[in-house]
Amino acid sequence: MVELIVKKRHAIKKSQLTALMAKLSESIGEDAALYNAPMIEIAETTSKFNIYIIDKKPLVIEKDDWAFPTLRGAIARPFSGRRIVVDMGAIPYMINGADIMRPGIVSVSDDVRAGLPALAVDESHDKPLAVVLPLYDAKDIIALEKGKAAKNLHYIGDELWNMEI
Repeated sequence: MVELIVKKRHAIKKSQLTALMAKLSESIGEDAALYNAPMIEIAETTSKFNIYIIDKKPLVIEKDDWAFPTLRGAIARPFSGRRIVVDMGAIPYMINGADIMRPGIVSVSDDVRAGLPALAVDESHDKPLAVVLPLYDAKDIIALEKGKAAKNLHYIGDELWNMEI
């Protein structure tokens, strides 16, 4: 496992905060207010994402045109929406970084869109397992019979999950 190394970190400017909150609002709606704080830092890392540190924890990731809570963010500050519920048989694979295959999906919230991140949760406890990038919209995922439905971006046990600040 590669360790995520923070090269630099600094507080973001007010304009950056406004842009971040706009992207977060687009992703999770009104629940974006849960992630607002007096001081938010951005961490320059070896990661493929921009990582935002809120209350000394990596709670938000950003890539190009979207921002979304990390798994730690989803656990610390739960939000509704953008969920793909997977059955218990899919969990061992997901926590090892596997993508979500259609047979393992129990349900999909209507606000899931192709190319925009969603949260994969287990069916029994609604616990976050991964941040995924759906390959199809919600109705198309439900219509699938087999195949890959979402790409795993961040999962329990990966370098972002194990990141120490």
